[in-house]
Amino acid sequence: MSFDFSALAHSPVLLPLAAFIFVSSITPGPNNVMLTASGANFGYQRSVPHMLGISVGATLMLLVVGAGLGAVFERLPRLYTLLQWVGAAYLVWLAWKIATAGRVQTGQARPQPFNFWQAAAFQWVNPKAWLMSVGVVAAYTSPTAYWASLALGAVVMLVVNYPCISVWTLFGSVIGRWLQSPRALQAFNATMAVLLLLSLYPLLTGG
Repeated sequence: MSFDFSALAHSPVLLPLAAFIFVSSITPGPNNVMLTASGANFGYQRSVPHMLGISVGATLMLLVVGAGLGAVFERLPRLYTLLQWVGAAYLVWLAWKIATAGRVQTGQARPQPFNFWQAAAFQWVNPKAWLMSVGVVAAYTSPTAYWASLALGAVVMLVVNYPCISVWTLFGSVIGRWLQSPRALQAFNATMAVLLLLSLYPLLTGG
């Protein structure tokens, strides 16, 4: 099986694909809220494994969904619903962890940023990551060159996603320089936790 990337690179679908991934990656969502909080609490450099895990995890999800997992969920919709609610419960727990991140007491272990594997695994319970993967497979793959167009989607995901999410980490790290007092950091983390909970709205309303 050969991939004619040269033809796909000049395909009229390339720019719309890149635009879809750009908008999906840079707009607010669970990943970007968590990265903003990570940048503020741990700085940009310590958040790099978190960002890499998101980009690689989202790309792997796109490939797996394109390879047939989406068809499994079509046959077993309750399995997808279960996964959604597991993800929702996990997001609630993460919101609590973010909200309390600035309240470390003496003798307690200090909180740590997400590592690569944690961030990659999180994509499987992230509703927005699922929407991105399904959207790319449904709208931007070619039935006459399916695997090549799926591979192209994965490459574009890697190239476009990381710079977009980096913006949110940089934003958080800049804000973190102004959050020197424990009270200010706690207030910021509480705001991020609320925003993370608000990202569940489409799931809870079926939107």
